[in-house]
Amino acid sequence: MSDAPEMLKPLKTWAYLAGRRKRPSEYEIVSTNLHYRRDNPDCPWELDRNLPLNEWYRKYCNESPLKHPDWDSFRDPDEMIYRTYNLLQDGQENYVNGLLDQFSDREHDVALDAGWVAQLQRLYTPARYLYHTVQMASAYVAQMAPSSTITTCHYFQAADALRWVTHTSYRTAELAKTHPKAGFGTTERASWEDDAVWQGFRELMEKVLVTWDWAEAFVALELVAKPAIEETLMGALGDAARHQDDTLYGLLSQAQMRDAERHRRWIAALVEMSLTQDGNEALMRGWVAKWMPLAERAIDAYCAALPDGTAAAAAAKARVKALLVSVKLG
Repeated sequence: MSDAPEMLKPLKTWAYLAGRRKRPSEYEIVSTNLHYRRDNPDCPWELDRNLPLNEWYRKYCNESPLKHPDWDSFRDPDEMIYRTYNLLQDGQENYVNGLLDQFSDREHDVALDAGWVAQLQRLYTPARYLYHTVQMASAYVAQMAPSSTITTCHYFQAADALRWVTHTSYRTAELAKTHPKAGFGTTERASWEDDAVWQGFRELMEKVLVTWDWAEAFVALELVAKPAIEETLMGALGDAARHQDDTLYGLLSQAQMRDAERHRRWIAALVEMSLTQDGNEALMRGWVAKWMPLAERAIDAYCAALPDGTAAAAAAKARVKALLVSVKLG
């Protein structure tokens, strides 16, 4: 009888996916278990343990109070990867470009009421600053998240926010061309920094951007601030635009909400996964309670400038509340 060791059979797939006993999907191959900084929690990056970068990731990622034994098990319900994201958003951009071209050919901006033009200059075109804060906050959570599948969702969200910045900037240029004396393209920064309608959202997002713990930043951004922004600028302002015969903004806001709806699917999945662990529900509810007053004040301040301000604010806040209820945190 031979004492020779048995030959090891080569793996036919990635080792960490072999236990699933089925062929991994393209999503699993290119999206899962990519954060090698998670291999050694005490020294995330292969450098001096006391390097500030290592201390930062230990404190704000590895030692976050939101706990789960296997963050790498999270999956995006849409299984979005870079290839499919580009296919999807190429179609979205073709749709948006078609809207812009069609309404430009119809001289849509020429027919806008002068009072509504002033409202767009105050309430819409400064939004590129607000959307940029969403992009930056999404990118921060992406780089701090404890799994690559969570990171990927946030990077695609950041890319969507950058698209929203681009759409707003394009419309700013179009409106400036048609209404050169209305201040489009020249007054937005002053509005963002000083106009009372923006100060609630500005305060909210500036505080989100200096929230370092990845999990609290996730809750503050995805469950409070971003829904408040979407339900106000894409919801309340979109409704007001349609009442002012600004069909273009109504359609553009609906197109951007398609992105937000996709974001909300993976956000709901991540919340559901988090709530399976004892203590996480109370922690997340505490964070929601901490951030919600800022969001509600931001909605009220912004909607006060809309024609039906009180009702618009109430409806926007109710939609944010409904979102929280749907993920069992309301």
